[in-house]
Amino acid sequence: MALSKHVPDIESLLALNPRVTKTANLVSTSDTKKARKHWKRNGQTKGCATCFPEPLKNNFDDVKHTTLSERGALRESQRCLKCADAPCQRSCPTQLDIKSFITSISNKNYYGAAKAILSDNPLGLTCGMVCPTSDLCVGGCNLYASEEGPINIGGLQQFAVEMFKDMHLAQVRDPSLPNVNDIESYQAKVALIGCGPASISCATFLARLGYSNVTVFEKEAFVGGLSSSEIPQFRLPFDVVSFEVELMKDLGVKVENGRSLAVSDLTLDGLKKGGYEAVFVGIGLPNPKCSPIFKDLDTSHGFLNSKTFLPAVSKASKPGMCGCSAAAIPDMQGSSVIVLGAGDTAMDCATSALRCGAKRVFIVFRKGFHNMRAVPEEMEVAKNERCEFMPFLSPREVVVKGGKITALKLCRTEQNDSGEWAEDEDQMVTLKANYVISAFGSGLSDDSVLGALTPLKFDKWGLPVVDPTTMQTSEESVFCGGDLAGVTQTTVEAVNDGKQAAWHMHTYLQSLHGLAIPKEPQLPKFFTAVDQVDISVEVAGIRFPNPFGLASATPTTSAPMMRRGFEAGWGFAVTKTYGLDKDLVTNVSPRIVRGTTSGPVFGPGQSSFLNIELISEKTAAYWCQAITELKRDFKEQVVIASIMCGFNEDDWTVLAKQSEAAGADALELNLSCPHGMGERGMGLACGQNPELVLNICKWVRAAVKIPFFAKLTPNVTDIVQIATAAKNGGADGVTATNTVSGLMGIQPSSKAWPSVGDESRTTYGGLSGNAIRPIALRAVSAIGRALPGYPVLATGGIDSADVGLQFLYCGAHLLEVCSAIQNQDFTLIEDYIIGLKTLLYLQGIAELSQWDGQSKPTPQHQLGKPIVSVADVVGKSLPNFGPYAEKRQELVAKKKAEVPPLEQAKAQVHRPALVANKPISTIKELIGKSLDRIGAYGELSNKQQVVALIDEEMCINCGKCYMACNDSGYQAITFSPDTHLPHITDDCTGCTICLSVCPIIDCIKMVERPTPYMPIRGLVPKVEP
Repeated sequence: MALSKHVPDIESLLALNPRVTKTANLVSTSDTKKARKHWKRNGQTKGCATCFPEPLKNNFDDVKHTTLSERGALRESQRCLKCADAPCQRSCPTQLDIKSFITSISNKNYYGAAKAILSDNPLGLTCGMVCPTSDLCVGGCNLYASEEGPINIGGLQQFAVEMFKDMHLAQVRDPSLPNVNDIESYQAKVALIGCGPASISCATFLARLGYSNVTVFEKEAFVGGLSSSEIPQFRLPFDVVSFEVELMKDLGVKVENGRSLAVSDLTLDGLKKGGYEAVFVGIGLPNPKCSPIFKDLDTSHGFLNSKTFLPAVSKASKPGMCGCSAAAIPDMQGSSVIVLGAGDTAMDCATSALRCGAKRVFIVFRKGFHNMRAVPEEMEVAKNERCEFMPFLSPREVVVKGGKITALKLCRTEQNDSGEWAEDEDQMVTLKANYVISAFGSGLSDDSVLGALTPLKFDKWGLPVVDPTTMQTSEESVFCGGDLAGVTQTTVEAVNDGKQAAWHMHTYLQSLHGLAIPKEPQLPKFFTAVDQVDISVEVAGIRFPNPFGLASATPTTSAPMMRRGFEAGWGFAVTKTYGLDKDLVTNVSPRIVRGTTSGPVFGPGQSSFLNIELISEKTAAYWCQAITELKRDFKEQVVIASIMCGFNEDDWTVLAKQSEAAGADALELNLSCPHGMGERGMGLACGQNPELVLNICKWVRAAVKIPFFAKLTPNVTDIVQIATAAKNGGADGVTATNTVSGLMGIQPSSKAWPSVGDESRTTYGGLSGNAIRPIALRAVSAIGRALPGYPVLATGGIDSADVGLQFLYCGAHLLEVCSAIQNQDFTLIEDYIIGLKTLLYLQGIAELSQWDGQSKPTPQHQLGKPIVSVADVVGKSLPNFGPYAEKRQELVAKKKAEVPPLEQAKAQVHRPALVANKPISTIKELIGKSLDRIGAYGELSNKQQVVALIDEEMCINCGKCYMACNDSGYQAITFSPDTHLPHITDDCTGCTICLSVCPIIDCIKMVERPTPYMPIRGLVPKVEP
């Protein structure tokens, strides 16, 4: 048997493995059409009159195209440019800091993302699901100017807040805010009428401000207003609304159900007499608008309006909404339905009708597609579900036979040259139908409600007169928001109405008690127990408010930049390295370039940078004065002076003493600059020799009393030797590591980049960023193992709290950051601080022990949505394409149709909230936690083996695992030619390359090997090991 050839079984396994072709491909068009149908993933074949989607009856599963899995959210968030003065934020009614929350998602800080969202929008999850983002934030995305298109902001928002929801944490009032419990004005009675988005938002902000007697009155037995009753479950589950209401109630807000705005119940006059000092009215527009031709028709005839139809559907499909499991959706089985209207509500009626069993749904509207009020996202869903759009038609006559609607006569509408719309009675259409649903909008016409609003003034549209800035009505104690205020058209705008009203109600209430408040609004942010975690740490006798600092590099080029860093919240900053005047430098240009390790990634998100920049061009006198100023103004934060000299005791003594006298908390001795300075006998030239390091540290120790750290170079064989020399010389710690010496790349013209001057010359520069993180982690852990407890300031690829925690576990005491800031800006510190606090707090919750940091266990999903497993039904897994997808849809449709919606899922319970039931670790307790797991190869067990396990339900059939195993592994994965489902064979050695290249998180897992591992030796060894 030839050893250099595969055995027949392996050759068979390799049948679908890519090969270099020698000739052109030739396949008939007819065969390709058959193949195309087999592999098709994007819906039905065009022009196929016999293909209809499976019935949607009782299927209220998520249909939003924006929904993202963790994988999808991470990839999408990394596309975001995090723009300056971001237009997306400018376009958001609640002014969400979109750049900030997407940054947090990209750093796997999901709590931080949710905090940023909920701080400005208490209904952040609802809005993430239903916001017309294409008209709002997404419409301003700068990536619209690129080929790849704008960011899925709504999907990212939904993902972040859903991840937080699953943490089950309660909202609390920020304890750092003034204690107002004993101030009378904050005990004022405040009433909010209607528990919809505007009221929930308003009540939440009032409670954050400290108001303790806030009550929301709701006429229905459920909360959420129109979000609950009129937005379908497949767009907005009731679970989401109840979660946001619970967050509001966490702050002490009370909700009273069964109380309505009516002359027989709650009136403005009655509330005032009852001692309520301020009232917010957010009842929406409760009365449907309807064409006179439907005057004498009702549900018994087959006529419905959106205000009756959608609530009926919601009560029967939203678990937990009304507490009744017997509610049934309207029965429209096999019927034809006409929906009148062109807004989002009309789209919801149409798609809901399909789930009630309708066979055909027609969406009829007076104007054209370009005039439709519905957002593209909603129209696309209706289109995909085969609703038929019929523009330029207006209802004229209802055909009723035997007490039932049988058809609707429609008149053609046209727009004249002056822009006015007219009906042409010469063009009539009769459309057969069993049901007509009117979704022409709504208004305020109920006499009882109008009477209860006395003495408010009303405008020409019959709505209360409202100041659009303060949301104040004609009565100074009454505020109004949402649809009733007349400006709002979306949920997020209603939320902002409540937000605006809260501040101006606060202003009004305090004025009643003679108390002044700031002119600039200061609404408190979202806060939980996570934000109270202490991440301060003491190193070398110095207290650091947090372990994150600015490295001695581009972010500390000047003192004003360091000031801005401190203002942002960085715990410490290391000055740009400076020397004596005799060693002043002048830089070349270009000198800082993106890394070729990033591949075709342009913009932020670079995995590396290479620089040939030298130390600071500024004088020592400049830096000493700057240090004095910074320490004067930032007493809690730490200033570390980075200094460099040649191997000269006098020079080190003079510069160290100058820096100490200026007020530096500590020194960092730059013994590691990999380019330029080494040629002058400085930096790397000193740091590669243990004896020189030892002596320099002794000189500095003799010169100053403040702590100092030797900054080490990775460009040595054994960094522990250098660290040991520094310690023996009296250094209080070391910084590990500086940049790695490298050459970034050569262009096709043979020129290197960066290329300096007319001669296009270059030199070896310093590689930084995530690309050197493994090198930095090795250096830190090696020092940590060799010198237990010895302070290490880590630097090299720290770009998130998650990564920072890794360095702490490896023995780092402090964390220096540079490249991540080059990719973005100083505001990253907020994400890092919140992210680290979250990681520590979640570790203290026993119920979340299965979480990996801030990532919950991955549910089975496709396209970010949970999947219904069919393996138990058909006896095998089915992929999600072609005939297999059709079979899946058929099985799911059949199963859904047989089970009422309320029985398909249980209502989620959000309270009681989870709290840390184990001690929260301090930073000191984290340092070096992983070191006992890092050792020599010989210490690893070759008895405890693992193998790969593929989740076929999550597999997207790309075959990457199959190819990697074939050409880089052990040929232990088969690949079906029909289903493209991979299968692990008994030949798996557990190498894990399949998992490493799999594009779906947790689709492949490594599990314990069921049998002993027996290596294939190729030939029988002469000696058994």
